[in-house]
Parts: sequence; structure tokens; C-alpha cells
Amino acid sequence: MKTIAVIDDDVYIGNMLEEILRREGYGVIRAYSGTEALYLLERRTPDLVLLDLMLPGLSGEMLLPHIRHIPVIVVSAKIEIENKVSVLLNGAADYMTKPFDIKELLARITVQLRRSNDHPSHIITLGDLCLDTGSHDFKVSDISVKLTKTEYAILKCLMLNNGQAVSKSIILETISFDTPDCTDSSLKQHISNLRKKLRTVGGKDYIESIWGIGFKINH
Repeated sequence: MKTIAVIDDDVYIGNMLEEILRREGYGVIRAYSGTEALYLLERRTPDLVLLDLMLPGLSGEMLLPHIRHIPVIVVSAKIEIENKVSVLLNGAADYMTKPFDIKELLARITVQLRRSNDHPSHIITLGDLCLDTGSHDFKVSDISVKLTKTEYAILKCLMLNNGQAVSKSIILETISFDTPDCTDSSLKQHISNLRKKLRTVGGKDYIESIWGIGFKINH
């Protein structure tokens, strides 16, 4: 089931969209302000975002650059061409003005989701950590960090287990195909090196040691 985030402070419009989208077979998550949306998107990754621009707290224009690798359809009462051009150039996939025709909106949603399926992103995003499993590129707060093959495999394992403690044996088993040379004795050193690289760029500890269990990623 595809999940759509509806970010709109108008409760009536949000409720109407949620009802229609659920009827069409989509999952729906909601946010009523830009600040709430930012918090939500750090913890959930929808397949598409419907974004109002005139939001309390963080505006839609300010929120848009934080939404990466997810198609965004702006649905706004702002009708000026300048607004449309600005948000499209800053990452929005489409723009519809309120009031809108629901059949047209559903069609545009279908088009964007079809495009996403044709070009899968293979992106794992946790807070300010972003890992591309296709290119193996990794960034902290949009700053590229060079990883060894073993460090990449460990980080991918921890990020896929978002916030959960992963035992050393599970990590070793998970990464054994990609990095068969990593052993129980060398794992701790690899994680130490990885932790230093992340701390140098991000300014905080992203990998936490859980006594008696293993490690987990924090973001």
C-alpha cells in the first residue's frame, strides 16, 4: 500500500483528502503545521506528499527543501505564477491551486507514483543521515562522507534497523556477504572509525553502544 502525507492546516480539506485517499486504497499520514510535518517526515517516509504552502510555524516553502527523494504535489490557494515557478524550481514535482478537482488530483498522484516506481530511489534517510544504497553515497547534513566497504555495510545494517539495538552477531551475519573479512575482534574498531567520521561532520554521536547487546543508530 502506498502512503501519502497530507500536510495542511485546514482540517476540513485534510479530512476530505484523507477520506478520499483511503477510499482509493492509499495509506494516509497527517500533519497540520510545517514544524509537525518536519518531525513526522524524520520518522516516516511516505511515497508522496501533498503540501499546502500557507502553514503555521514552518511554511510550505521553508519545508520543501527538507523533503528529499519524495515526490511533492503542492496544493495551495496561492495562484501567482511566481509562487508556482518558485516551488517547482525548488523541488516540487507538481502544483495545483485550491479549489481543485479531486479527479484531477488523483490522476496527478497516480502519475507521480508511477514515475517513482520507474525510478526507485534506494534512499535511506534518518534525520540528517542519508544513505544511497544504489551509489553507496552517504551524507550527513548534505555533506558527503567517504566510507570504507565495511563501514558502509555496518551503517546500512544499523540504519535499516532504525533506532533498534542490533547485536554484534546480527551485524556480522548481515554484512558477511559484502565484507567476509570483518570479524568479531575487528568489528569494534570498524564501528569506532565509523563513529568518529560521523561525529566529525555532524558534531554528535550517531552510533550508541548498548551494553550487553550491541549498537544502535541515533538521529
